Amino acid sequence: MVDFMTALRARRLVAIVRGSDAEASFRTVMALVESGVPLVEVSLSGADALGVLRRARAELGADAWLGAGTVLTAADAARAADAGANLIVTPGLGPGVEHALAAGLPVLAGVLTPTDVIAAEAAGATALKVFPASAVGGPGYLKALLGPFPGRPFVPVGGVDAAAAAEYLELGAVAVGVGSPLVGDAADGGDLGALRQRAGRFVAVCE
Repeated sequence: MVDFMTALRARRLVAIVRGSDAEASFRTVMALVESGVPLVEVSLSGADALGVLRRARAELGADAWLGAGTVLTAADAARAADAGANLIVTPGLGPGVEHALAAGLPVLAGVLTPTDVIAAEAAGATALKVFPASAVGGPGYLKALLGPFPGRPFVPVGGVDAAAAAEYLELGAVAVGVGSPLVGDAADGGDLGALRQRAGRFVAVCE
């Protein structure tokens, strides 16, 4: 299995699936992977997220990177790992980060401020999810963060469309995390054909 950071640096895109329909969410995960987006996060705030993770893991096999997002607590991290997640994604720092790292799972830990970055690195976070990126200045904020923290594995998340993705990556983000600009309404039962078209555009930007 390819190391998570190797996969992240190679693909530079994490898709975020948060749906109101579990069946549609599962189909969305599969369509994303089939469209060349092999790093997919299923948010625990979506419908039957653990069931979606279990089905996706069974379908994709042991070597696929399958993340659980919106992990807040140690119990969240444990349930996600039990359902087949081998990547933990959090909106901030907390016991979910600590539990996952102790269990040997890579963690994309949510940070916003310089203080958060220092704390996440001290905790051993694998990569740093800058969230919510668009709400605090977008690419300009990432550029400011990279001043005191050059070369850090920042992954901007929140309101990242294709144009912003290109700008973040040009500035030095290791990858971007993309939810609704990529997934649209697919995880709620929307058009998978349109999803595949959007996936193609994002893959082209991130290659």
